[in-house]
Amino acid sequence: MPTAQVRGVEIVYQIIGDHGPWFALSTGGRRSHNEFVSLAKKIAAGGFRVLLHDRRNTGASEVVISGQEGEEIIWADDLAELLKQLGATPAFMGGASSGARLSILVKQRHPEMVKALVLMRVTGGDTAAKRLPYKYYQMFIDAAKAGGMVAVCATPDYQERIKARPQNESILMNMKTEQFIAVLENWLTIFTSGPTYPVMGVEEATLKSINVPVLIIPGNDRTHASSNATEAAKLIPHAQLFQLPITDQDVDIIPFSDWEPLETTISERIIQFLKGLN
Repeated sequence: MPTAQVRGVEIVYQIIGDHGPWFALSTGGRRSHNEFVSLAKKIAAGGFRVLLHDRRNTGASEVVISGQEGEEIIWADDLAELLKQLGATPAFMGGASSGARLSILVKQRHPEMVKALVLMRVTGGDTAAKRLPYKYYQMFIDAAKAGGMVAVCATPDYQERIKARPQNESILMNMKTEQFIAVLENWLTIFTSGPTYPVMGVEEATLKSINVPVLIIPGNDRTHASSNATEAAKLIPHAQLFQLPITDQDVDIIPFSDWEPLETTISERIIQFLKGLN
C-alpha cells in the first residue's frame, strides 16, 4: 500500500481509478479506508480517481498523539497536504459520518481545494453527543489513568492500530502517560465545544457559508438520524438531498457494512451528481 510523509506523519493511502476527476472519500468513525474500497471501485468505474486514506491515528497510518488543534482539524490539514502532494487539487470531497465532517472542514480551511461535497450519514443529535466523546477520547483517558500506556495499548482500538502498523506500539509505549492524557483531554474539550445538531461540531454559520454544490445522503440510526441531514440541507445553500429506500431504526448505530446492498444506488447517485457539475 502506498504511503506518504504528510506533515511529518506516515499516511497510508490508495488511489482507485486511473483517469478522471479526483474524489477524496473518507470513512466514518476511526475506521480504516478499507471499509470504502468497494464503494470507491463503483464510483471509479464512472470515470473518477478516488483517493482513500487512513487518517493519522487510524487504520495503518502512523499514530501521533500531539497537537494543540482539534484532531479533526489536524486530519483536514493532513488531507489537504496529501491532495497537494498527489497533484489532485481541486477535488471533489466526500465521506460518511466523521468523514463528512472532515470534508466540511477541508472546505472551510482550504476552500480553493474543494469543488463539491458529498455528505453521507450526517452525525448529530443527543445520541451522538453522548456516545462519541466517550468512544473517541474519554475511554482512552480512563485507560491511561488506570493503567498507563500499557492499558492504552491493550484497548481494542489501539490493538487494531498496532496490528495494522506494528511500529505504533513503540510510539505509544514511549509516550509519557501524562502527555497522552493532556492531548486527549484537549481534543475532547475541542470536540465537545461545538454544536451537536444538525451536524455535530459544525456551526450553522459554516453550513450557511458553503458555496459549492452539495449532495447529502441521510443515515438511518440514532447517531446519523435522517433529520440531521434534512435540517443540514435546509441550511446549506442549494444542497441536494437524496433519500435512500430506508427508514430510521431505533438503534444507536448501524454499521456502514450493513449498507452494502445500497452501494450501487449510492454510487450511481454520486456519479450522476458529480458528472452533472462538469
